[in-house]
This record gives sequence, structure tokens and C-alpha cells, in this order.
Amino acid sequence: MKISYKLTLLILLVVLFLASAKKAEEPPKGKELVDLILQFDNVAGNKDLVLNSVDYTNASGESFNVSQLQYFVSNMKFLCPNGKQFTVNQEDSYFLIQEHEPATQTLKLKVPAGEYNKLTFLVGVDSLRNTMPIDKRKGVLDPSNSMDNGMYWSWNSGYIFFKMEGTSNAAPEDPTGNRRFRYHIGGFGGYSARTINNIKAITLDLSKGGIVKVKKGRNATIHIKADILKTFNGASNLSIAGHPSVMFSEYSVNVANNFSKMFFHDRTVN
Repeated sequence: MKISYKLTLLILLVVLFLASAKKAEEPPKGKELVDLILQFDNVAGNKDLVLNSVDYTNASGESFNVSQLQYFVSNMKFLCPNGKQFTVNQEDSYFLIQEHEPATQTLKLKVPAGEYNKLTFLVGVDSLRNTMPIDKRKGVLDPSNSMDNGMYWSWNSGYIFFKMEGTSNAAPEDPTGNRRFRYHIGGFGGYSARTINNIKAITLDLSKGGIVKVKKGRNATIHIKADILKTFNGASNLSIAGHPSVMFSEYSVNVANNFSKMFFHDRTVN
């Protein structure tokens, strides 16, 4: 009898937990979708990122400048203070941020009116989109567009999630006499647990910089900064001299772990 009682109680607790979890995942209902803007600003420490003309210093004391910075962000979700969440429509949730194209740094989304205190997104493109038929991938995910932007490996049939290139005296001299570094980081896990997976989930707490209050007729804006110096500084410090070129290799995991820490919430303008 005691065993039966304990089993019944355990089942009841599991059911209640699953019910509450499901309820928490439900988006706000009965509300039309209104405008919300995510504004990305790429920086290097306390300096604005400027391509080709400004030198920065990484954690290894190496001076460098950046000629190119691009990265994919996707799968946005917004969490309410009451635990409910809203997931942005999958088809409208893929963006390519390009430092040389300022317009790409302003993301226009549609969410229900209300207050949100957390934002989650991926740096990269999820495995489903990497493997679905090419004719189903539109916009920035169109492989032809991504190849034009240099953000797709045709040989590997996958997207480059993060790309940063530039020059540094710490890099070895190439046949043309230039000292270039390049980091092209991708890898979506594929079909094996042993395959490199550099998709990174980011969670930003909006409370300190201002909870976003979305309302019809008001373009609430969440300002997000991405500090490229974090790419060099993390669990594994990245030295340009030691690793001037990182692409589809085991070491790319270290670079991805670093750049996953480069995003932070600057402020909210309601």
C-alpha cells in the first residue's frame, strides 16, 4: 500500500511538472504581433569596430586590424517575467550580421505586445536548416547568396557561422607579402555525435539594461553589443601567431567557445 501511494504521488508530481513546463512555454495569446527591433553593434572592447583602419590589441598582446566580420544569428525566443515565452516564427528568424553592411545590423521582428526580460538566440544555423532541401532555404540562407557572401562551404554543404579576417604583424607572411589571419567557424554536428558542433546558444538577461516593453505603435529597441576581443580571450586564449588560420578543425571549438561570450545587452529603448 505504501509503495502504491508513493508511486501515485510520483506520477502526480511528474504530471504537474510537465503541465507547468508546457504552460511556461506557451506564448502570450490573444495579442496581435507588433514591431520589435534588435540592434547589433560590433565593438572591440570600449571602441567601436572600424574595418581596415584601426588597430586593436588582443589578450595575447598582438596588434591586429579587421577587414571582415560576419556572423549568423537565428532562432530568437523572448521570455516574459512570468515564465512564458514567445518563439519568433522560424521562417523569419535567420539573419546575417555584416559589419560592412550597417543595414544588416538592424533586425526587425514581430512579437506579441508585452514585457520581456530575457532573449535567447543561436549564433549559427541549426542542423535542420543545414540539411533541408536547398529550395527550402530562402533569403540569407539561400546557398547561392551565402556563397556570394563567403558564408557557405560548398565542399562541406554547411554554413560558416562566424567569419573574421584581418591583418596582423603576428601572422606569418604569405607569398604576396601580406600577414593575414582568418577565422571561418562552422560545423552543425551533422549526423554523428563526433562531428564538430559549433552552434552556440546565447541567453541575454535584459533586466539590468531595461526590460523591453513592446507596444503597438512604439518601436522598442534592444541594443546588443558584440565584443570581438572576446574571440581571443576565453577558456582558451587565441593567439594569431599560434593560430593565424582556423577553419573546419578541432581547434575551431575553442574559437566558438570564445565568441559565444562576446554578446551583451547594452540597453533597451522603449
